[in-house]
Amino acid sequence: MSLRSRSGRSWGRLDMKSEWTKRSISDIAEVNPRESISKGSLAKKIPMDVLRIFTRDVSSYQMEEFKGGAKFRNMDTIMARITPCLENGKTAQVRCLDNGEVGFGSTEYIVFRAKEGTDPDYLYYLICSPLVRVPAIKSMVGSSGRQRVQTDVVANLQIAVPNYEEQVKIGGLLKTLDDKIQLNTEINKNLFEQAQALYKDRYIDLSPTDGKIPAGWHIGTVSEIIELHDSKRIPLSSREREKLNKIYPYYGATSVMDYVDRYLFDGIYLLLGEDGTVVDDNGFPVLQYVDGKFWVNNHAHVITGKCGFTVELLYLLFSLTNVKFIVTGAVQPKISQANLNKVPVLIPDADELKSFNSVIQPFFAQIRDLRAENDRLATLRDTLLPRLMSGEIDVSNIDL
Repeated sequence: MSLRSRSGRSWGRLDMKSEWTKRSISDIAEVNPRESISKGSLAKKIPMDVLRIFTRDVSSYQMEEFKGGAKFRNMDTIMARITPCLENGKTAQVRCLDNGEVGFGSTEYIVFRAKEGTDPDYLYYLICSPLVRVPAIKSMVGSSGRQRVQTDVVANLQIAVPNYEEQVKIGGLLKTLDDKIQLNTEINKNLFEQAQALYKDRYIDLSPTDGKIPAGWHIGTVSEIIELHDSKRIPLSSREREKLNKIYPYYGATSVMDYVDRYLFDGIYLLLGEDGTVVDDNGFPVLQYVDGKFWVNNHAHVITGKCGFTVELLYLLFSLTNVKFIVTGAVQPKISQANLNKVPVLIPDADELKSFNSVIQPFFAQIRDLRAENDRLATLRDTLLPRLMSGEIDVSNIDL
């Protein structure tokens, strides 16, 4: 497969541009299609906070009683309509439902469903492209911090649209990149689960020592094994961030919130949610294993290890440590430094930690390598996206 721009820049093989026609978004997609879920029935919910920045696939869903919200089916595109979620790239394609199943999510979604003659993958990438995102963001109205897209403005946008066959090729080309990103993400999940199983067997079940704590090991507290770097954190408002180039990830309590053109940290760290969403439904802490250059706001503890505990060992330990008992605050849940430091943990001797660390490091080295590959794939996708959607790159003669 080879590509070339219509302007003559070499991308590979180029053929004459097929006819593209001006059509509105509502011509090619149902906007907020009507669906029905019985009030009080259990259904799959995709909340806003599980949508990742500029990521097609939804990381998880929840089974909840339906009380209201946007409704959708598989292959629908859901786009955040509220600031700063839209600006931050929260747009996804629903892929977690069964055939015929209807799910629901935030009232702050706009739902797009491909009409007959429109390829669902092409539609998803079109909604992600500047052709839609830029006018959608410009249409926002409302009070500062709670501005929303005007749905009718998006529905009436006039876009040059290729024929169905070319739509399939454009969508297929970009989908190939996102499929590889998703595959790498699933491999990383499996790698972490393998390392987690090894840690659980050795230090929670104590299988190698028949359930007994060996001599030289002791029950201590988290304060003995972590270094906190919270004093270096600096929050940036959305207004401040919008003026910055998008280079380095800007982390919040649960995920990447944005990208900025400067960084506070450089290296491998563990982020543990401090306030907001700090534990999952089972009481385990919200964790982010990060490496490279990044910025953090003041809603996540920034942690490295000491006394033989690497960041990777801490990641495994905390992922298997229920901390619900240290969470305070009914309205705004919080894990304070003081309470975190008091959590009891099993601390093996230095030789044991060194030995086990040598076992798990290859898992995490591969995780980091696959993350780096995903970054490169995402950069390629985001470079191709506007050029494909504008017709600058011709795919009419590509066989996918």
